[in-house]
Amino acid sequence: MNIKTMAAVLLTATSLSACAVGPDYVAPTPPATAGAPFTGVQSAEVTMAWPDDSWWHLYKDPVLDGLVADALAANTDVRVAVARIEKARANLRGSKSDTLPQTGIDASGTYGRVSESQVLPGYDREGRRVDGELSVNYELDLFGRVKRGVEASRADLAASMEDADAVRVTVVADTVRAYVDAASAAEQIAVAEDTVALLGRSERITNARFERGLSQKLDVIRVTQLREQQAAAIPSLQAARDAALFRLATLTGRTPQDLPASVRERTTTPDVGQPIPVGDGATLLARRPDVKAAERRLAADTARIGVATADLYPKITLGGSVGTTAVGATDIFGGGPLRWLLGPMISWAFPNQEAIRARIGGARADAKADLATFDGTVLTALQETETALSAYRNALLRKDRLASARDAAKRAADVSMARQSRGQIDSLDVLDAQRTLASADADYAAARRAVAFAQVDLFRALGGSWQKS
Repeated sequence: MNIKTMAAVLLTATSLSACAVGPDYVAPTPPATAGAPFTGVQSAEVTMAWPDDSWWHLYKDPVLDGLVADALAANTDVRVAVARIEKARANLRGSKSDTLPQTGIDASGTYGRVSESQVLPGYDREGRRVDGELSVNYELDLFGRVKRGVEASRADLAASMEDADAVRVTVVADTVRAYVDAASAAEQIAVAEDTVALLGRSERITNARFERGLSQKLDVIRVTQLREQQAAAIPSLQAARDAALFRLATLTGRTPQDLPASVRERTTTPDVGQPIPVGDGATLLARRPDVKAAERRLAADTARIGVATADLYPKITLGGSVGTTAVGATDIFGGGPLRWLLGPMISWAFPNQEAIRARIGGARADAKADLATFDGTVLTALQETETALSAYRNALLRKDRLASARDAAKRAADVSMARQSRGQIDSLDVLDAQRTLASADADYAAARRAVAFAQVDLFRALGGSWQKS
């Protein structure tokens, strides 16, 4: 076969390689109602505006902004996800390399001695032998095996990037939640301390009345018992705050000792303080990294059906080599020892192709599973968001009701203590009013914490993207 014939074969094969076997990928379509407005947006707490990826800025807290930046840069889970992106990029480079000619160089040098019977009289039995060869091989991708492999690797890379964004969504939400938890615990501690102080005042009043013979010793014991009971809640709240701070340190890639002192200064529960933009179902599916990752995995496994199908057909490789063999290393590149070789190579598993068809069946099954996973991920995303919206709305309603109850309890406690000082009310009534106020204060502080947690859960459900790796 001469050079012109080989060139013609190469051009023909290149044109044929534009056709790849296996199904062409078509992105799945979610249910028509998936893009509709959420059922929980008919309220003043949320809007249908496009959500902000950097949602934690809505808290307007520079300390929190710094913690989130640290978490995105140093969190160990994020670092693992970024490393997986690098691996997927390396795999894509490897797949693309199959579209290029493969070259190899072999060389050897030996010194030896042969049997006397193997040489002519008068020739040396000992000597040096040098052998070198350059080979070039190029696969004619007639049936798209290489092309589909590149498609699969490219989709794998995209999926790994979405996986990294899913990790970032989780890490950011966990960081904000830990910060909220620490601040909320500090607020609950302050409420508990105020309650203890109030009961301490009541204890002093009751004790003074007892010394004047206006109250019984039992009244003093009861108010003392209530004060100690409220004080006993403070250590557990402090332990919860410490645990949140330690968790925050881990999330931001620090040891507990390295957590900035400014983090401990926040003693009120953070609140967005404005309607939260949530978009609609269509914006949700466009934002959620797990939905996008599931779609990309489906694309990758669809391409792998083509990779497996291509094995049903012949694999043709054009190869060539040039080399030389010299004895004594005196004429390595001379005309005598130089050799070359050029020609095609065909590899084809035929007629028994059952193993190949089994691989094709397995690839199709993987694609079916990916489609089911995608459908399930879409439904889960919608369910999580609707659930978070409902939880947030009802947490706000509960907080408002508890605020009213706390105000009423505060008025009742103030009236009861004023009447007690004038001897117009029984001490048990005063104690009951103070116990009710203590419970109302604690419930309201816990409700503010629940609202903040519900906000974080809603932001987590809405997803986001930070593909900067």
